[in-house]
Amino acid sequence: MRSDGTTPPALPSDDPIGMQSFAVLLRAMNAEFNRIAHEFAQAQGLHLTDVQALIAILDADPEQGDGPITPGRLATHMNLTTGAVTACLDRLEKAGHIHRARAADDRRVVHIHYAPAGRAAAREYFRPLARSTDAARSHFSPDELHTVVRFLTEMNTQLTRVRR
Repeated sequence: MRSDGTTPPALPSDDPIGMQSFAVLLRAMNAEFNRIAHEFAQAQGLHLTDVQALIAILDADPEQGDGPITPGRLATHMNLTTGAVTACLDRLEKAGHIHRARAADDRRVVHIHYAPAGRAAAREYFRPLARSTDAARSHFSPDELHTVVRFLTEMNTQLTRVRR
């Protein structure tokens, strides 16, 4: 039984670990993540798009050589217009989740940073999710977890290809 009182979908008995089972489980996990994101957005007075932007900002890796994410890169990543991204960033900045800073070497470039207050609010809200993830991980050996990570990495690669 899920936290919302619904029962997770049963796996087809004729396809215990095949494509149908993977699809059912991935959809169920995605639906749960979406519900959690919606609840966080609602609790913070944000739109779901704002939460998706926060995730992209959090996941942007300055070590990859691109530096912090810019509004233009965020718009491309989220497949939104620059105007929509500006409105989203305005909401996030007003709510204390992010701050924008001009690049020191080129004042025309704006970098988006996750604000400490926003990070603390997300950390507090998602702490139960982190605990449940850790509890699930504890049921697997390091080798099994490596396999899961390999699968998820490949799945994300394939999803990116489909999207493009």
